Amino acid sequence: MKLLRFGPVGQEKTGALDAQGGIRDLSSLVPDLTPEWLAPDRLKALRAVNLEAFPVVSSSVRLGTPISGVRQFLAIGLNYRKHAEEAGMDIPKEPVVFTKAITSLSGPNDDIVLPDGSQECDWEIELGFVMGTTARKVPVDQALDYVAGYCLANDVSERHWQIKRGGQWTKGKSFDTFGPIGPWLVTTDEIPNPQTLEMELKVNGETRQKSNTADMIFTVAEIVSHLSQFMTLLPGDVVITGTPSGVGLGMKPPQFLKKGDLVTLSIEQLGTQTQKVV
Repeated sequence: MKLLRFGPVGQEKTGALDAQGGIRDLSSLVPDLTPEWLAPDRLKALRAVNLEAFPVVSSSVRLGTPISGVRQFLAIGLNYRKHAEEAGMDIPKEPVVFTKAITSLSGPNDDIVLPDGSQECDWEIELGFVMGTTARKVPVDQALDYVAGYCLANDVSERHWQIKRGGQWTKGKSFDTFGPIGPWLVTTDEIPNPQTLEMELKVNGETRQKSNTADMIFTVAEIVSHLSQFMTLLPGDVVITGTPSGVGLGMKPPQFLKKGDLVTLSIEQLGTQTQKVV
């Protein structure tokens, strides 16, 4: 099932894609797609409803983040072999973990707003997943059972703040609009293996990143298990899993986003995002 939220910022309603790819309004059944709706039994019940019975929504409607009420927004760094190589860094022995502010979350097609004076704003296509069940000390072979679904994400990064302003990477990752996710949340029954997905990001129509989640150093299952060893993962938590090679910082010379640029990214089965840089 492909679940989504649509409408103006702060007034989003719950929807889903029907078999023809149209948006259906589920708000009479689910007022908002909050963490409690991601529990396995509730998702099973939602998958059983007849979407054709719900109102059609215009395809031109704004899409918000596919879930609301996110309490933790976590990210994994250097998790693609070729990206670690382009960064000139060793392959990590354990997942590199950092956080993004939940206030950086935005809709999949919302504008990316450059921070004041920013000249090093970069793109990062990533596979995201959303937790459906509270997880503590989960073994790898059971880890995917705790995931509600997957989504496309852009880990927008201001490299000057990330690298040159002291502190952790969080500084360069947490500006407002730096966490577009969506367009929808695809439940795990549709993606039994998240390690086979093609992904591509373009800037102004030119391909910058093209890879497959098979190149990930740590799989989704390994990431869930690892995180759950030292923190409690909650329903609705968003985790993005690292970016492949092709970021602007790795180009020679480096290239960064500027006002007016158009970023388009897609992951197989997870849809497409388009963001204008303003």
